[in-house]
Amino acid sequence: MTNDRIYLSAPHVGARERELLLDAFDSGWVAPLGPHVDALEAEFRAHFDGRDVAALSSGTAALHLALLLAGVEAGDEVLMSTLTFVATANAVMYTGARPTFIDSDRSSWNIDPELLSASLEERANQGRLPAAVVAVDLYGQCADYDLLGAACEQYAVPLISDAAEALGATYRGRPAGSLGDSAVMSFNGNKIITTSGGGLLVSDAETVARARHLATQAKLPYLHYEHEEVGFNYRMSNLLAAVGRGQLESLPGKVKRRRDINRVYRESLSGVEGLRFMPEADYGIPTSWLTVVQLDESRHPLPHEVCRRMAEFNIECRPAWKPMHQQPIFDGCETVGGTVADEVFRTGLCLPSGSRMTEAQHARVIDALLGALG
Repeated sequence: MTNDRIYLSAPHVGARERELLLDAFDSGWVAPLGPHVDALEAEFRAHFDGRDVAALSSGTAALHLALLLAGVEAGDEVLMSTLTFVATANAVMYTGARPTFIDSDRSSWNIDPELLSASLEERANQGRLPAAVVAVDLYGQCADYDLLGAACEQYAVPLISDAAEALGATYRGRPAGSLGDSAVMSFNGNKIITTSGGGLLVSDAETVARARHLATQAKLPYLHYEHEEVGFNYRMSNLLAAVGRGQLESLPGKVKRRRDINRVYRESLSGVEGLRFMPEADYGIPTSWLTVVQLDESRHPLPHEVCRRMAEFNIECRPAWKPMHQQPIFDGCETVGGTVADEVFRTGLCLPSGSRMTEAQHARVIDALLGALG
């Protein structure tokens, strides 16, 4: 039907995922942990250049553990990207630390390495270095980890990569998720691949071993269960891991489809004055998880109005992320810069980009968008 709803980034699953899910179900391994969890972790170790991984209940859980294992404690400061989804900042709050938000650079919309470096230098001179830095790979494009890593290494500050949106992207030939001291992935329903919920912590073997321990309620190996520290119920279900294994098999095709969708958008909308696409940095290949455009305020309606008009055609669009420094919950947190992220939010529009979108649906989105921009 031509009026079927077109979502921003709908889950894309098929027969292979169903086959593996039924295998897990029929095996009786329906609780957290099991052979599919073990297999998923092994398959991802190969993807991430041999780094170890822990399969967890969500990307947010992975980020919470990454922060704790980096040594972040209550009262600490964490420097992080302001242009992101709230889960990144919420994980910082779970530790009792306070986030400080760093603006984006114009070349990638990711955390600005120069602002970060200056912020670290200032704090070093004041004797108050942050406990960690969290860089977000925005909309499927990696941050500039050579520059970020050099700045963090100079001051011995851990660098965590929130690569939740970037599975399948590369940075100078290295896969997203293999960068930083630790990295996290999300398998939420709208991501490149999904396990319904779920995520990964990617790091060295010692850190991942500690993460697995904390993620299973920090149980010690006693028959009666023994606990010496607070733990969490963060491990992935064997059922969801089975779905994830099927999804991982089709990852290259899903990434290719999203990049093809982005290419067709660029070709079809190239003649629209006052419309610019999210820049692609020259240091890597993004996934184009979402295709995002900026609209000239003097020529086009604001993104919220375009979203309303597109909804009349049963098509879901969204404004770009609202920066964390604008969110009421973080009122009073320090912000470094902010004008670039503010502009992206004010003018940015996310277009339907899911890999299951058909060519006919894509054409329908483009036709509707051209009308909505008038």
